[in-house]
Amino acid sequence: MNIAVTGLNATDNPGPGVPVIRCLREQDEFTPRLIGLNYDALEPGIYMDDIASANYFIPYPSNGLENLFERLMYIHSKEKLDIIIPTLDSELYGFIKLQDRLRAAGIETYLPRIDSLNWRGKDKLFDFCKANDISFPKNEVVTNEKDLRQKAKELGYPVVVKGIFYEAYISHNEEELEGHYRKLVNKWGFPIILQEYIKGDEFNVCALGDGEGETVGAVAMRKLYITDKGKGWAGVSISDEELLSLTYKTIRKMKWRSGMELEFMKSKKDGKFYLLEINPRFPAWVYLTKAAGLNLPHLMVKLIKGEKFTYPKEFEIGKMFVRCSWDLITDMKQFENITVNGEMTNNG
Repeated sequence: MNIAVTGLNATDNPGPGVPVIRCLREQDEFTPRLIGLNYDALEPGIYMDDIASANYFIPYPSNGLENLFERLMYIHSKEKLDIIIPTLDSELYGFIKLQDRLRAAGIETYLPRIDSLNWRGKDKLFDFCKANDISFPKNEVVTNEKDLRQKAKELGYPVVVKGIFYEAYISHNEEELEGHYRKLVNKWGFPIILQEYIKGDEFNVCALGDGEGETVGAVAMRKLYITDKGKGWAGVSISDEELLSLTYKTIRKMKWRSGMELEFMKSKKDGKFYLLEINPRFPAWVYLTKAAGLNLPHLMVKLIKGEKFTYPKEFEIGKMFVRCSWDLITDMKQFENITVNGEMTNNG
């Protein structure tokens, strides 16, 4: 089985591609050939041993669907792809629009419906939570600096400033607010989301929905260390009935189909879990699900293959991950190869 995965950018703000591939390599039901789909020659996953057997450039989503489809068909002609797993938020709309054409070519995906994807958007999640009695911080969508300052004043400092796709910063005053706003606008565009700051402990859930309202599997994690970009650099699997119940409820109401990450804050003030955001794909810490005995990328492939199985609920608590960074050494010829040719075959 030949499976292509995107998001091999294992940097300080890592993509989920490398851990998804690790999960698929480390199951014992089949031996996949794994192919990396990359946007940049410096994505570290390209040069990691035993990750992708081959790597190919694909065009950025902004370059248009036809360019992406033509490139995927070229890769398909060489690799005979069975499955593509997109792992980045910005790719999903494009792949959803292409999924019927990909299926006609013999390539399967496992993606959410457009309406579900829209519901979890950072600019719409507040309405979803309000309609379904899920605690959620107050938020405001802004598109100019005048509204930015006014809405931040209404929410009160500190306030959380979020990009429409990625990144979040805590602003303690107007000067920080304007700096964070401009940084996010320049990187991700409009709109910008202002969110009420909830003081407490951060918890995340990695989950997989079957599209019919059922949760195929879910693993809860408490963040132990958080970077300046809000990314969990260390965490531990935990069991919390309320946290998992909120996850099951969200998947049931959205009829979510695909992997996802739910980010919660447990308030020190009232002890409630507040749903901060939903990421519509597996998170970069998805390898913890495999370590905890609930390999969600593998379960996704089983669903794609049409296998029938009982959805597992149990996972091992107390499994901990700690991210690290080290230098990968490679030959300049490899870098030149993928830069010039747009593809590279490894020995893995």
